[in-house]
Amino acid sequence: MAPPVTPELLLHAYRAGLFPMSDARDDPELYWVEPRRRAVLPLDHLHVSRSLARRIRRGGFSVSYDSAFRAVMEACAGRAETWINAPILDLYTQLHEAGRAHSVEVWQDGALAGGLYGLEIGAAFFAESMVSPRTDGSKLALTWLVDRLRSGGFQLLDAQFLTPHLASLGFVEIDQSDYRILLAEATERSARFGTGPAATGQEVLQRRGQTS
Repeated sequence: MAPPVTPELLLHAYRAGLFPMSDARDDPELYWVEPRRRAVLPLDHLHVSRSLARRIRRGGFSVSYDSAFRAVMEACAGRAETWINAPILDLYTQLHEAGRAHSVEVWQDGALAGGLYGLEIGAAFFAESMVSPRTDGSKLALTWLVDRLRSGGFQLLDAQFLTPHLASLGFVEIDQSDYRILLAEATERSARFGTGPAATGQEVLQRRGQTS
């Protein structure tokens, strides 16, 4: 019988390049995945389109970190098909309570307009899933995530599998062997996700040189 998956085992697996998934929301089992090719984002290569930059300048939304972690996870799991089951929800919630898992929330009119969650180990951040109840919600969440990761000294942003959506935002696919090198370097370094408030849209765009 396989040992139970604990938060400590989960962290160990990520350091080795593995992550857990489930076949369905109601499936109680987990299995480990190690893709042969991995989606990563060089943190200075996030593509913020002109339309998204205009959306940021226009405002009308707010961003927070770690204020609704469980709600973001549940929103990500709310699709018709999902790999996020009850054990995964509980494991990452425990890691969040231990300060190892984080969420980004985008709010509009008092409701969750977008969000994402993931896990930090050293200077590596593993983005698990994102959700966009409103237009551009997930893009805004990713933009604010990257801003915080860059400010905190992170080196690696891993998104597991490359999709056309992620590719349009600047993610690239690398071989497993190259990923392991980046992973080993990043997890042995230190970074700080931080607990302060989110930057303003003007600050985010200034740091990206997109104020005009």
